[in-house]
Amino acid sequence: MKAVAVFDVGKTNVKLIAVAPDGRPLETVSTPNPVFPGPPYSHHDLDLIETWLIDNLRTLGARHDFEAIVTCGHGSGGVLVNDDGLAMPMIDYEQPLPPEIVAEYAEIAGSFRERGSPLMLGAAHLARQMLWLERGWPEAFAGARAYLAHPQYWSWRLSGVMASEVTSLAAQSHLWCAPDARPARLVAEKEWQRLMPQFAPAWATLGPLKPEFAAAAGLKRGIRVLNGIHDSSANFYRYQAAGLDDMTVVSTGTWIVAISDRQGPDFAVEQPALCCNADVLGQPLPGILVMGGREFTAVKGEAEGPASLEVLDRILDSRTMALPFFGTDDGLFPGTARSGTIEGPLAADPAIRFTLAVLYTALLTDCCLDLVETANVVLDGNFVRDPLYGRVVATLRPDRTVLASRDAYGSVAGAALLSSHEARTTPVALDFDRPAILDDPRLPAYAAQWRQRANARRPR
Repeated sequence: MKAVAVFDVGKTNVKLIAVAPDGRPLETVSTPNPVFPGPPYSHHDLDLIETWLIDNLRTLGARHDFEAIVTCGHGSGGVLVNDDGLAMPMIDYEQPLPPEIVAEYAEIAGSFRERGSPLMLGAAHLARQMLWLERGWPEAFAGARAYLAHPQYWSWRLSGVMASEVTSLAAQSHLWCAPDARPARLVAEKEWQRLMPQFAPAWATLGPLKPEFAAAAGLKRGIRVLNGIHDSSANFYRYQAAGLDDMTVVSTGTWIVAISDRQGPDFAVEQPALCCNADVLGQPLPGILVMGGREFTAVKGEAEGPASLEVLDRILDSRTMALPFFGTDDGLFPGTARSGTIEGPLAADPAIRFTLAVLYTALLTDCCLDLVETANVVLDGNFVRDPLYGRVVATLRPDRTVLASRDAYGSVAGAALLSSHEARTTPVALDFDRPAILDDPRLPAYAAQWRQRANARRPR
């Protein structure tokens, strides 16, 4: 059977997945994506990852007939390249930047509409990475050919063809003004146009897999290499390909990313955690971005799941609460970074921690859903594996259709479906659960009190 090889580069792990043409994962291999210390700064070793990729294309290619390769990844990875390869190592997006770069960038970054996201932690924005590279390593920057979002870096490495792509640059890069579907003014002001190759759609075939890579991986000639896509936009595309609309898709993992196809937010006005992504056609997708996975880990501690209704009953009775934010991202509640706390009679009880973590991330998700009142909510990703997560969200949003995807690889499925974008004539099939609403009036009251207390923690 024909298959698509999806190369999914996350902050923590790298995966190569053989995917059926209808989006069903067939086989997965993965490896950690370590961060190495400087010099010159904390970075990812792309040569190491490339060796792993070719080795595992050989492994999976022995069992699957690949007809295309497509890359996807998070929105905070960028790579400065010259004609031969890396001009500088890929910056770890949690790398703190020098204070003078932070200050200069704040002066030049432009309006919220231009940026499409708040000013986030560390080196999260490709434009801020570029400013640091330009100031800190001027010769390398001046001699570079392009600055590629990392899905397009890998597409270039595999095909030899450089291209830009709208979903990757609309994902908090600050290089693309997604509400207006144009480059951010900062690009022209800094004369960075030379580093941005011509745009191509996410589904565009850039070329065949380079012959030397095909030979090294033992693969046939002519395997198509697609331009690639931002991971959350890939996940959203999966539901678009199924014919859904009027929806907010909540992707969960390291980040909670809620994006919607219904317009509503005023992008002239900055709001906490608000951002603007784009779909594969370049249409703006209002969204909310919160580092929920790190919060979940901080609250659960050493506890193991699953969450239980019995423990939830104890938490609601005692009004024990996890209050934001434990990590460096303060998203929805600005000014609360690193001040997260667990308060209430059961705060010291390790037996409640996993269920409390599930409840806490469901409450964060509920706040994200304030973005726009779409008819449909689709929950997707790691958090959905625990049924209580979906049940809490559904209970707090009884007026919406809440669906929980049974597929833990939503972005991978969406990326694979790009290979059939131009040939597809019917909607793709999806597999959902509809979480049952909890018949417990204490939960909405608890959520209202939690919001009040979380907001009270914001500096005045």
